[in-house]
Amino acid sequence: MTANWATFTAAEPELARTAEERFCAFTHHVLATLRKDGSPRTTGLEVRFLDGELWLGMMPNSLKALDLRRDPRFALQANPGEGQSMGGGDVRIAGRAIEVEDPEVKAAYGEEVEPPEPFHLFRTELTQVVRTYVEDDKYLVVQIWQPGEPLRTIKRT
Repeated sequence: MTANWATFTAAEPELARTAEERFCAFTHHVLATLRKDGSPRTTGLEVRFLDGELWLGMMPNSLKALDLRRDPRFALQANPGEGQSMGGGDVRIAGRAIEVEDPEVKAAYGEEVEPPEPFHLFRTELTQVVRTYVEDDKYLVVQIWQPGEPLRTIKRT
């Protein structure tokens, strides 16, 4: 089961807000895709939250775009920032990236974001959102959301 960003936001507004804040705090994040041989590839990436979707834009024929065309599974990790603080915690998103071919959708995205032309555009279908943070300098807290499931929270000392 998958869900778009709007569905996630409706299900877990507080976690969605925290996740967006983490991703919006920095420009570049880390995207993991799968190479032809199945091994992981990690690359830098900018993301956008627009119109209830999490968008991934890429340069033409970039290896990450070619990876996603071949196998749409991805993992995305928010830039942790400088030092050890990771304000808001560590946020990771997993799912499937679906390439957008519709010229009107790409044009609307292009007007809003103004990416270099041409570009690949992928919208995401989420399978999991995970936030990990430290509470009261004592507990490691892991929040796990998956479509159709209640939010799970695990606390460890």
